[in-house]
Amino acid sequence: MGVSGVVLAWPLGVMAAADAGVAKDILMRSVAFRTVEGAGQVPKLAAYYASVLKAAGFADGDVVITPMGETATLAATIRGSDATLKPMLMIGHMDVVVADRADWTRDPFVPVEEDGYIFGRGAEDNKYDVAMMVATLAQLRKEGWTPRRTVILLLSGDEETAMVTTKALASQYKDAELLLNGDGGGGLLNEEGKPVLYQLQAGEKTYADFEIGFTDAGGHSSAPTPGNPIYRMARAIDAIAAYQFAPMRNELTKVSLMLSADRIGGDVGAAMKRYAQTGDAAAAALLSERPEFVGQVRTTCVATMAQAGHALNALPQSAKVSVNCRIFPGVSIEAVKAELVKVVADPSASVKTLGDPLASDASPLRGDVMAAVRDAVTARAPGIAVMPGMSAGATDSLYFRALGVPSYGVSSLFMKAQDGFAHGLNERVPVAGIAASLEQWDAVVRALAK
Repeated sequence: MGVSGVVLAWPLGVMAAADAGVAKDILMRSVAFRTVEGAGQVPKLAAYYASVLKAAGFADGDVVITPMGETATLAATIRGSDATLKPMLMIGHMDVVVADRADWTRDPFVPVEEDGYIFGRGAEDNKYDVAMMVATLAQLRKEGWTPRRTVILLLSGDEETAMVTTKALASQYKDAELLLNGDGGGGLLNEEGKPVLYQLQAGEKTYADFEIGFTDAGGHSSAPTPGNPIYRMARAIDAIAAYQFAPMRNELTKVSLMLSADRIGGDVGAAMKRYAQTGDAAAAALLSERPEFVGQVRTTCVATMAQAGHALNALPQSAKVSVNCRIFPGVSIEAVKAELVKVVADPSASVKTLGDPLASDASPLRGDVMAAVRDAVTARAPGIAVMPGMSAGATDSLYFRALGVPSYGVSSLFMKAQDGFAHGLNERVPVAGIAASLEQWDAVVRALAK
């Protein structure tokens, strides 16, 4: 179906969410673009989204594609009636991680609808919610909707890699009231497919990589020396593995743990309550034993890659280990680096920060945002628990939060835990939730931009 067919599929003159069939078509067409790093397909996908938006009534000047090397950004604007109000931003990313055809059951870039799912790389991360946002704004534009507050959809082009496009967008649109991110938060379905929980992402841990290096003069393997870099690296790895950063809490994690406690129940639920209320050290220790909760309690650092030696029959002259840290909001990258230096306790070791990581604090739990999301989510799933949460990963929100823009992950995607294959093999999303996703986005955007 061409773009003209997409336009005709929307009901005319009706104040309603976008058509689910249209949104599904946008999603499947999106997956077909191989928007991995280096493929040069992001500008082509941006052009496709622009064609959908313009066919729905967006003026040429209100849809801007900005090339950036082999990738690009897209910005689409619905202008508000009150120029004194700061704009509301919506964001998602067009790029995806690589996928090897030989490993997949199906071609990752030939979207397939099968057994109630749409399969393809990027279907979940992040083309599902990008398609929902594009379809929603296209419908709002088609209706002639004029909000009080300007609404701007931003799509980045390298969120999965260097985030250069994200940084550029954040710098250009930093004077915003708030940002809604389709690549964070979302709903959980139980094994029967019933909604049980929705999480609004209001914070992210800072992502930072460090490289710890060891060197020695080396020599013949028949004459071992005490300065062997591999042994020194091994001792450092053991020290990092045994070390725990101090437990921490903030407004976001306190609320999230309290709201989750009764649902989790048992000793873990009781520990959540104690830790949220008092910062109890024993409760923090119990939660830290669980991989799904340790990230909510403290900064974590883990060895992820190692390189050493140059010949089988020679003493190594160098060894280095990469350590990935997920840093609690509000803690500086330099503070964590300094703590790693103390943990390694080897004055001859070099510790350097890789890349240019950026730290940001959690966003405030704004009443208007919480209410808009809660109302929209409970409309599609009455009685569901809606709670704020902190992500252990990083999204486009990172750069906006760092510049003072309150940012919230409000994905409309509801999935079973066992269906989450983002970045993995045979990535898929359920088709059944598309109509409700569109209603959720429509309600949230109207509520916060009115």
